[in-house]
Order: sequence, then structure tokens, then C-alpha cells
Amino acid sequence: MMFGLIDCNNFYASCQRVFDPSLEGRPIVVLSNNDGCVIARSQEAKQLGIPMAAPAFMYDKLFKEHNVKVFSSNYALYGDMSNRVMSILGEFTPDIQVYSIDEAFLKFNGFTNFDLTQYGRSIHTKVKKCTGIPVSVGIAPTKALAKVANRIAKNYADITGNAYVIETEEQRVKALKWIDIGDVWGIGRQHAKRLAEMKVRSGYDFTQLPDEWVQNNMSVVGLRLKHDLEGKPTLGFEEEHPNKNISTTRAFRHMTRDINFLRERVSTFAFTAAERLRSQNSDCSLVTVFLETNRFKPELAPYNPVLTMPTNFATGSAFEINKFAQQALRLIFKPGFDYKKAGVILSGITANTSRQLNMFHGEDPRHSHIMQTIDSINSKIGYTKIMLAAQELDQEDKWKMRREWRSARYTTRWDEIPEVFCR
Repeated sequence: MMFGLIDCNNFYASCQRVFDPSLEGRPIVVLSNNDGCVIARSQEAKQLGIPMAAPAFMYDKLFKEHNVKVFSSNYALYGDMSNRVMSILGEFTPDIQVYSIDEAFLKFNGFTNFDLTQYGRSIHTKVKKCTGIPVSVGIAPTKALAKVANRIAKNYADITGNAYVIETEEQRVKALKWIDIGDVWGIGRQHAKRLAEMKVRSGYDFTQLPDEWVQNNMSVVGLRLKHDLEGKPTLGFEEEHPNKNISTTRAFRHMTRDINFLRERVSTFAFTAAERLRSQNSDCSLVTVFLETNRFKPELAPYNPVLTMPTNFATGSAFEINKFAQQALRLIFKPGFDYKKAGVILSGITANTSRQLNMFHGEDPRHSHIMQTIDSINSKIGYTKIMLAAQELDQEDKWKMRREWRSARYTTRWDEIPEVFCR
């Protein structure tokens, strides 16, 4: 059995290039929510020395000097393109684990007589042909080694043809001696720093450490990683685990003292968080609300209250979650402060298939059917088509995230579909 790791190259930038080929070879950066900082870079942008998380306003001069194309985040486009890529990958093996928006692990069980190098190249070719997204393919006996193989395929694309397979012990050792310890999947910054101080500089050096030391200093997780790098399959296809906390927060464009405005924002955050909760088939039993004043203006009186409300029963109902969120807001709000940020956090999360019944309290049984209907309608005709009465209908337009350079949502909106002019 072999594992494959398919990684979309510079995914956000590649999505933009699919619909604008003139961007090929041009440096591209994609900004975070509200156009705050850099969250994705093309290879050309990386070569200019633009770091991840770079504040956009600090690099504005460099962007102009080097003709860097700046985009606001366009998650509707990126999510849809990711789904298309993952759908194609599913044609090459029935065993697929989507690891992130631009990565997926494949399991090749029963592919003994296949030329996996050519098979990997055929994956690259089909994904590129059908979506326009370039991918790198790494294949190896374990997931951790597949990650290493993928990095080799990407760094030496001209030689590997965008696919590299670690099959022999010689290839495994050579690959691990090549990769820096800080680039090994699962080795965090602090562990990498500590290991470097011990003269552990490569993945191979790490595999030479005693098991006892690794487990004592890096827990059983580090030991599993070591075994995986040694070619012993330890990291399998784990089941997806739901988020333990779900938060919806937003900084406001302007500071406010208006309790009615905060009520509306908290309702919107509660509604959004509840929707995300239901999307992973979960309920929550704790609702937290927080407020923040502007930390960057020390001359203003600071006040950053947080309050968690137990719901007394597990629920995924936006009605119930908003009710408790509003109760928390009433208790923590104090007039006279300039609030810059608010948020709602859901915790105590459990699967909605195993609710603990409460004799005296419980969710209205009608809520579940109403929530299903709302989710179905909103998914078909657009988010916020149906909202809570506590949400102001035009507030979302007033307080949309700053996205001055967002491209069209080419694949998910009829009114933004690409246009082709023929003579």
C-alpha cells in the first residue's frame, strides 16, 4: 500500500490565473479579510521577499514598484475550484482524505503492478487540463514520506514531471537527508528550534534519535511521526473530527457605543456560528460573547468583557443560540465605552446524534426542521436570504468586509460568469 499527497501549487494565485492568463509570470498576492495582510503568494511574489502575514499597507510601495497584482480574498471561487480538484482526484482512487482546501491524501491499495510515477504524472495532467490548477504529486509508503516526496516533486518539477515516488530504502534515506528539519510535516517551530540546537538538521537526523527521547520530549505524536518517516505506516486515514470551538468575530469599521448596533451584530454572529455548527452535524452547550475596545488607542478607557452562558441542553438552533448570546450581551455591556470588536464563540460541542436529554429544559422540536429548511434555502439561493428577525436586513451591506480587489466569483455566480469575445 502507498500513500499519495496531492498539493495545488500556489493555489489562490493559480485560481486567479485560470481566469486571467495574462497573470502568468506576474507576482500575485492575496490578502486576508478586510484586505489586512498577505495570506497567499505566487512563486514570483515569494522571490521578491514578500513574507506571509505581511501588512498590506507596509508593502504598498513594493507592490507598485514590482507590478505586483493584489487580490482580495475570494473564498467562493477558491472553495469551488477546490471541490473541482478533489472531485477529479476521487477518480484515481476511492480512498481520499481532503486535508485542506489545496491538499489531499490518496491511498493506493492494490496498485502493486502500477507505474506510480506515471500514474502521478497522469494525475497532474488531468487536474491541470480539467481545472487549470497545477498540482504536485508525492507518493510513498507513509503519509509523512508522501509529504517529503511532494516537496521534492514541487522543487524539482522540471526533473520529476511534477510527480515523485519514494519506493526504495535508498530513496527514503536520500530524501530525508535532503529535507530540512523545519520543513518536515508535523515539526513545529519550537520543536525545530530545539532540534536544531541538538544538531538535528534534517529529517534523517530526526529518525536517528532514540524512540524514548522523542516520546518524552515530543509526546506520542512525535513518536508516530518518527516511525512514519522510518517507513512504518503509523499515521492512517483518521476520521474527520468536528471543531471543538466555533467562533464568529469581526472588528467594526468604526468604534461604537450603540447597544442596538451591538445587538444586531451579535445576532448575526450567532446565526453564522450556528450555521457552521450544523454543517458539521454538531450541537453546542456553551455560548460565549465578548466585546473589545480599541487596543491600539491606549488613550481610550479599556474594557474587554467575556461571558459564557450554559444552554442547559445541547442545541444547534440559531434561535436558542442567539437567545443566550443576547442574554450574555446584556450582562457585559456597559455604556460609555467605545467598542471596536465583538464575537460569539460556541463550545461544549458534541455530535447532534447523541444528545443528552434534560427533563426540565430542551430545544423546541420544531427548531430542527426549521433550521434544516433555512440551511437548504440559503445554500441554494444565497447566504442571508433567510435571517433572524433581530438581524437588520441592510446591515450586511453596510458592514461588508473590505474587499477592494476581489475578483469575480466566476464559477458560482451567473452574473459574474466569464465572458468570451469572439470576432
